[in-house]
Amino acid sequence: MAGLQGKSIIVTGSATGIGKAIAMRLASDGGDLLLADIDFEAVQEVAQQIRSTGNRCIPIQTDVTDAKAVQNMVDRCMEEYGKIDIAVNNAGVSTMAWTVDLTEEDWDYNMNVNAKGVFLCCQAEVRVMIPQKHGKIINTASMAAKRGVPLLAHYTASKWAVAGFSASLALEVAKYNITVNCVCPGLVQTGMQSREISWEAKLRGLTEQQVRHEYIGMTPLGRLEQPEDVARLVSFLASEDSDFMTGQAINITGGIETH
Repeated sequence: MAGLQGKSIIVTGSATGIGKAIAMRLASDGGDLLLADIDFEAVQEVAQQIRSTGNRCIPIQTDVTDAKAVQNMVDRCMEEYGKIDIAVNNAGVSTMAWTVDLTEEDWDYNMNVNAKGVFLCCQAEVRVMIPQKHGKIINTASMAAKRGVPLLAHYTASKWAVAGFSASLALEVAKYNITVNCVCPGLVQTGMQSREISWEAKLRGLTEQQVRHEYIGMTPLGRLEQPEDVARLVSFLASEDSDFMTGQAINITGGIETH
């Protein structure tokens, strides 16, 4: 796989979990990074880790639901690097509830961060990439972008939106040599998953250990997914080896079926 030396890369939601793993992997591939997260203190720590290896890395606080903040993120990347070669729009949230108990606030929170956030980031990024006549956009969806998931109807709706939006955008910008793809992770062992296991256990009257064993049992490869599993796929999509791929929502689920 070709390296990413000289490539300017934005990664949102890069302070923890999947986003942090993606940032670390793309840095090891040689990229110049701008790391965005709403938690500035945490993303500064990740940036410092990357800089300690000799890579260029700029941290920035960004709320992806705020169009002005997103534009500031893109402007900062242009000021630092003069271009945006790759954008990984990974920021996301989740909450859990039975649909009959779901609040409007929970619906809006998931849709705003997961769907509107991807829209705002992609829009600002392609406005730079179109005159460049090149670029790669990689959006984090979920296996929930392809299947129903109890307790996560609102989250699932937001991730279906990400997949559909990405497929449509890919068709619009292909003529500018810009690719748009999604990654669809399965049951990834992160802080977000730990919260979900706790919520699900309470909502279903189970222990957290029972829920965790169910997750492993659902996965044919027999283990929980690691953030680094997702980061390896993103590394491929960021490389020139994926140049003829666009409009795809690629499963990385350990074999969990999504249809």
